[in-house]
Amino acid sequence: MTPSLTLFDKLWQEHCIQSDASGEDLLLIDRILLHERTGAVALEALREKGREVKTPAHVFCTMDHIVSNRPGRTRNEARTPGGDVFISSTRESAARSGVTLIDIDDARQGIVHVMAPELGIVQPGVSIVCPDSHTCSLGAFGALAWGIGSSAAEHALATQTLKQKKPANMRVTLKGALQPGVYAKDIVLALIAQVGAGAAANHAVEFTGEGVRQMSMEGRMTLCNMAVEFAAFTALIAPDEKTFEYLAGREFAPTGAQFDEALSWWRDLASDEEAAFDKDIILDTDALAPQISWGVSPEQSGGIDQTLPLMTDLPAEKEKAVENALAYMGLQPGQRLLGEAVDGAFIGSCTNGRIEDLRAAASILKGNQISPDVKAICVPGSQAVKRQAEEEGIAEIFKQAGFEWGEPGCGYCFYAGGDTFAPGARVVSSTNRNFEGRQGPGVRTHLCSPATVAASAIAGVIADPREAGGVRPV
Repeated sequence: MTPSLTLFDKLWQEHCIQSDASGEDLLLIDRILLHERTGAVALEALREKGREVKTPAHVFCTMDHIVSNRPGRTRNEARTPGGDVFISSTRESAARSGVTLIDIDDARQGIVHVMAPELGIVQPGVSIVCPDSHTCSLGAFGALAWGIGSSAAEHALATQTLKQKKPANMRVTLKGALQPGVYAKDIVLALIAQVGAGAAANHAVEFTGEGVRQMSMEGRMTLCNMAVEFAAFTALIAPDEKTFEYLAGREFAPTGAQFDEALSWWRDLASDEEAAFDKDIILDTDALAPQISWGVSPEQSGGIDQTLPLMTDLPAEKEKAVENALAYMGLQPGQRLLGEAVDGAFIGSCTNGRIEDLRAAASILKGNQISPDVKAICVPGSQAVKRQAEEEGIAEIFKQAGFEWGEPGCGYCFYAGGDTFAPGARVVSSTNRNFEGRQGPGVRTHLCSPATVAASAIAGVIADPREAGGVRPV
């Protein structure tokens, strides 16, 4: 009898070339994504060793991590001091190796995890790696996607394979519906707060349940994106008709008869009904409030209307971490976050820089002005998102409200030098990480949904998006 398998088991089995006595498997890698911060390093290291890229047609490189977000940026303009060297080196290495380069002035340019789905580079069933931890975002399409380092990228480029020990399986079931003002970002912050930042270590997480099926592809990508924040090897969601509809007509997706042939395989990509998971978690979303982080880890999050924990209520092993987090954030045990003054607001990143994220924020910003005390910035996740937002009038809503409207890239999500928020600034942010200095030296980051960012930017204090007009349903 054929054993029941999870979706992750099936994808791993499909790509496993051989296993060795150490317990590691040699996997076939279908697609490799690169960006200018680490891609140039891997390509140049390969050249110095006299090796070539094995399958250049399967390698895609974009400019996103250190490019300037300034409107009207030049072709060589970087945020990071000296970053222009990475840009020019990536350009030269990509041309020499024959990989597809999506340059700064390319109409397809964008953050790697936003651009890849838009172009149909990621598809159900493929294995795809990138030297970036948030590559797990792409598992939303039923792909086997994970982040790697530069040396592993070099190996994958040269051989189209990687050795990897197979992780265990975890299932996260979303039970219930979402209320207005609550989004995928809120779900995943609540999940991490509940299970802990290390709960999925050495596991592949499959998100499932009616809550997942009701989500758009953008929402699913947000879920999978944040899986690495509770230590998952990767995350994935079984593809369905929403997935197929999203991919149809994309530049690198199959077309015609090939698309129909792909569909016949894609529709079978799901966990068997009797498949066993090593860990099972159920999250009830019916009564979930908008979430916001209060510390220096996504685990340190809670409902926006809750009070911060009291030290006396904490397990002894967490007291010091919470004490340090509150000290950095300039907060007190037991206080409420609602009404706390903010200095900055950011919407963008590979977590929440897609068109639905901008629409959710714009529905609150429309007809309003941000507080004069708030520096507010929106960076669309890609040129395609930027164009669509401009065509729909969303960009104008942001600008009229007082937001800066930037060029696509990873700036303001992680600090790599250049422009940022002022030291000590309290910032509501739609990004994915809130450790000390993530958005700049001394910057205090509160992770939340784009809707919460917008509501707080208007109020000038941390605010509940459910009390703002025009909240879009999920």
